[in-house]
Amino acid sequence: MIFVNAGKKDWAFAYAMVAPTVLGVLILNIYPLFKSCYLSFTESKGFGIYKWTGLDNYVRLMEDPEVWQAVVNTLAYTVLSVVIGVFLSLVVAVLLNEKIRGRGLYRTIYFLPVVSAPAAVAMVWRWLYNADAGLINYLLSMFGIGAIHWLTDPRMAMISIVIVGVWTMVGYNMVLLLAGLQEIPKTFYEAAEMDGAGPVQKFLHVTLPMISPTLFFVVVTSVIGGLQVFDFIFMMIEPSNTAMASTQSLVYLFYKQSFLMGDRSYGAAIVMLLLVITLIITAIQMKLQKRWVYYE
Repeated sequence: MIFVNAGKKDWAFAYAMVAPTVLGVLILNIYPLFKSCYLSFTESKGFGIYKWTGLDNYVRLMEDPEVWQAVVNTLAYTVLSVVIGVFLSLVVAVLLNEKIRGRGLYRTIYFLPVVSAPAAVAMVWRWLYNADAGLINYLLSMFGIGAIHWLTDPRMAMISIVIVGVWTMVGYNMVLLLAGLQEIPKTFYEAAEMDGAGPVQKFLHVTLPMISPTLFFVVVTSVIGGLQVFDFIFMMIEPSNTAMASTQSLVYLFYKQSFLMGDRSYGAAIVMLLLVITLIITAIQMKLQKRWVYYE
């Protein structure tokens, strides 16, 4: 009987420990999800007043060119930032996994953007991109290159945002990939060397397969993060900027419709579209992982 009571106490203690997290997920994630889904089928009539309209918001969404331009912008940012960012993260992780002098210092430097406030990062890069007094254009002028309007030229604005996004994500992904690299047994490399494998062969046939689960996690989380890009666009591109149309993401469009224009119902429909896109892309990634992810 004592053991039964002890077991019940253990279960009660366990539930008490996970309760705050479960409540947080329900209140901050699950409830807003269902609330947004409901609002997407209504029309906002005022603060807290909504009228059920069925699929009207989705019909409007399908016919709205601004929404589809935002979809193109979001996907373009995601593809560019993930491909470039994950590649650079892998290169940096492999290099900093070697026994080099000052390795700890370099790791810290690369990780600093991760712990920096997004607002501070955006303000610094906004100054760097300044067409008249920015450091980047000053350095380019030393090579005879004219001023580039990084944040106001529609052709350059997206590239500028991608550079900042990649700069902030490399350090975080580097740490994850470093953890995966350090789990690879040294005997695998010794066996490859005995078979005559060089550095490239060892990387392709030992390193990549062994860190593929970590690399898969990095890709999935980077894609989800890329689809949710908002802060750098919000803080670096003015609403009246001519480049806004070529950089506006779905999350920024949701913010504009919900909080600037006051149409929360249409904003909720935009969020649900983003959710569907995210789920489809994630499902495709989960399906394709069987072709390249190696699990021991």
